[in-house]
Amino acid sequence: MSSSTLLNALLPLIDDLASDISEQERLQRLLRAISALLPCDAIALLRLEGEALVPIAAKGLSKDIYGRRFKIEDHPRLASILSQREATRFPSDCGLPDPYDGLIEGSTGNLEVHDCLGCPLYVLGKPWGVITLDALNPAIFGQVSLDYLEAISKLAAATVSASRKLLELSESLESEHKLVESYKEAALKRGQRELIGSSPAATRLHEEIKLVASTDLSVLISGETGVGKELVASAIHSWSTRARKNLISINCAALPENLVESELFGHVKGAFSGALTDRKGRFDAADGGTIFLDEIGELPLSVQAKLLRVLQGGFIQRVGSDKEQRVDVRVIAATNRNLFDEVLAGRFRADLFHRISVYPILVPPLRERGNDILILAGFFLESMKPRISANTIRLSGEVQSALLSYSWPGNVRELEHTLERAALKASAAEHKPRKIITIDSPHIDFNQSAAQQQESGPTGHDLAFYRDISLKEATDHFQRELISRLFEEHGNNWTSVAKAIGVDRANLSRLAKRLGLRA
Repeated sequence: MSSSTLLNALLPLIDDLASDISEQERLQRLLRAISALLPCDAIALLRLEGEALVPIAAKGLSKDIYGRRFKIEDHPRLASILSQREATRFPSDCGLPDPYDGLIEGSTGNLEVHDCLGCPLYVLGKPWGVITLDALNPAIFGQVSLDYLEAISKLAAATVSASRKLLELSESLESEHKLVESYKEAALKRGQRELIGSSPAATRLHEEIKLVASTDLSVLISGETGVGKELVASAIHSWSTRARKNLISINCAALPENLVESELFGHVKGAFSGALTDRKGRFDAADGGTIFLDEIGELPLSVQAKLLRVLQGGFIQRVGSDKEQRVDVRVIAATNRNLFDEVLAGRFRADLFHRISVYPILVPPLRERGNDILILAGFFLESMKPRISANTIRLSGEVQSALLSYSWPGNVRELEHTLERAALKASAAEHKPRKIITIDSPHIDFNQSAAQQQESGPTGHDLAFYRDISLKEATDHFQRELISRLFEEHGNNWTSVAKAIGVDRANLSRLAKRLGLRA
């Protein structure tokens, strides 16, 4: 390969720096230029974030790659590339597992990568990430000069550096940079899950989070069960100026009614039977930071009045005390109910509703997020690998299509649980340890049956099943299936499930025990 060939291929990248295109498109063009010079089956650009490498641009890899987080300690090839200053070529018979085994798009038969090149990227003298090239043909990189790859990697690093500078200039405000750093630091400290997605719906959600995070406005997060309302609350806190203080989460539906007030505001010794010492509440713990009130629609009206007092003046009063104390707490609330309807029904205070919903955020359901489904699938599959001792868990093309066409009534939580079951089934079906586990159609089961039966009644097959057993057995079977599904939908919350089926919580506990169920 001549120097002129290299120059002609890469000159358009310099023109791109003066073009008004997105950072993602700029990096994709970089990869296309490199793959034209060095033919390969897959090429990827990964950014170093903490102890993991995160794909930010890729060509020739499965779409779920963007959801995967490659922990350096789990991937010796990536660790080796990152530890060198120069380019690295792994021998075709190298025994180290390749992070892309089974993930090259359109590959069939032998799914393992046989030829691999990699180079670290340094920006301002610090390791920024890596660029990798992979091929299924074990001899394709045999004649490649590593000098060319190093030259290419330096231009790639320059492209990344320039792209980042342009992005920073467009954002312009120094305060925004500080918020970004506090978000990263807080996320790393808590090990929280990320808000992953690039669909228009997810992009709008990210923009709303960034907009409201810089204020102290009260936020009401609404959305269907399983969409990730707690993650949104965590992101708002992490982007805010309160990020270095506590984020205290409390599930209002999980608290016994007689203890809600004590949990929120604390109590003094002797306030009630069992109050043997003074105890601080969750608002005390959140002082200076943020409190997240999940399922706020479950709060009793008496407690709603006291919460309103906190929002109006910042004062709390512990149970059994006649003294008030001031706290500085931002309130973020969440609900899967329509609180406006609850106000009309007299179950939620109108004044509190207006106080907590200064800035409402609606989290979109998964079915409206398109290819985010596959990105999230990649994220979940990558985190599952240690549990089933696999190097790679991949989705067949048929399964990818099935995931995209399913309606996901349980949203992101249902997607995660569906993939967990499928990965376990796929692993068990191999009958022996495998480096690459492929999830295929027989391994996927969607939790549609209960919803379908509610809409159209039992099918002929279902009725045949019930005719073959006694009435008691049929009743137990139905109750077991219904309660199991509700536990999954309500995050194993006993109180929420009890309310959903209209029984006392204690009775539900006894029934579940008899049916052999555990939350």
